[in-house]
Amino acid sequence: MALRFAHSLRWCRWGVKRLGGVAAEARRGVSFKLEEKTAHSSLALFKGDTGVKYGLVGLEPSKVALNTERFREWAVVLADTAVTSGRHYWEVTVKRSQQFRIGVADVDMSRDSCIGADDRSWVFSYAQRKWHTMLANEKAPIEGIGQPEKVGLLLEYEAQKLSLVDVNQVSVIYTLQTDFRGPVVPAFALWDGELLTHSGLEVPKGL
Repeated sequence: MALRFAHSLRWCRWGVKRLGGVAAEARRGVSFKLEEKTAHSSLALFKGDTGVKYGLVGLEPSKVALNTERFREWAVVLADTAVTSGRHYWEVTVKRSQQFRIGVADVDMSRDSCIGADDRSWVFSYAQRKWHTMLANEKAPIEGIGQPEKVGLLLEYEAQKLSLVDVNQVSVIYTLQTDFRGPVVPAFALWDGELLTHSGLEVPKGL
């Protein structure tokens, strides 16, 4: 199930909360855009709010005024749709980024924290040409993967799992055991380059 951000989360018909909008068909995964009001001032959204790029603070700031939803210390942005049940799959295209994090987070995680630095977000981190899982600032290495141009994420809410997926081989690279206690939302952080999201996808066969 997914839900969308607006000024308050509303329940939609299959475990998805949105910030204003209609839930996707039940057979497809969560469909989302990036929520600009959560974006740190160093981040700018593009391509209909499905992509995010990093810029120096003050040069390409978010157009949204300061608000309680915005991340204040770290270059983080959340999606506009949260998940409360089901299996969901989305992909991320990486463009010229050598340092980024992708995963999910509680909708109400602290806006003074970074995803992966607290115990209410679960992420896969890429930095210094290496992948790691991150939870509560603890890292665990992921072996046997370089820097693909595109990766997938498989969220299994009831099973409490988040998996990094090889989109070419259509296989799971690594599965992170989670501890969801409420709605979670796709989450992204980056310190250079661009990330482009692709959502509303069916879970690939075999996953």
